[in-house]
Amino acid sequence: MGWLGLAFASCAPAATLQISPVMVDMQADANATGITLKNPGDKPLFGQVRVFRWDQASGDDALDATQDLVASPPLIQIAGHADQLVRLVRTIPAPTTAEQSYRVLIDELPEPNAAPANGVTIRLRYSVPVFVEPPVDIGQPKLNWHLVRGPQGWLLRVDNSGRKRAQIAAVQLLDRAGNSYPVNKGLLGYALAGRTRNWPITLPDNVARSGALKLRAAINSLPAEATVNVE
Repeated sequence: MGWLGLAFASCAPAATLQISPVMVDMQADANATGITLKNPGDKPLFGQVRVFRWDQASGDDALDATQDLVASPPLIQIAGHADQLVRLVRTIPAPTTAEQSYRVLIDELPEPNAAPANGVTIRLRYSVPVFVEPPVDIGQPKLNWHLVRGPQGWLLRVDNSGRKRAQIAAVQLLDRAGNSYPVNKGLLGYALAGRTRNWPITLPDNVARSGALKLRAAINSLPAEATVNVE
């Protein structure tokens, strides 16, 4: 499922939502928080807001319907150059040992009762990560990295045995000869607490000829280095 600001189809330029914040951290004693949606265009924007429990299984992201965290209002209509506050309300107590992860999906919808237009209708989906913190200190993510060669090419795997998620960005791999192999410049993704996440990456076939590699990345916006075991 696409994350923030993925366009499914388009036929003409259009104003799109501006969202603040783009990631939400809810503390243990907070029962509610908010996301501000801004319409920078002249025409009204219509949409729906849904909340999903976010997990990771078989190395990939998984979203499931939930009522543990609800959005209000679930349907939005934002006039041109106006804002809409969407409240996120918790219906269950804070987690006790590890943070909980959610995704708020915001879908732009056609104007109600609008006549079908010629061509393709513009539809955008935005995804905002939400993390609910437990009332105890959970420390930092604990990551173990692996590079796996499969039938479809290289797979970068990270196991997070910690109780806090890891936001992973600006990843590059280095071999013992000092050669650098950029994986991505921006956000690669998240490894949730106690979960494993995989990403297919493009590397030369012989990149691991000298054994383990070194990884450099930004983990939760902080620079980090780690050894990558080759399997």
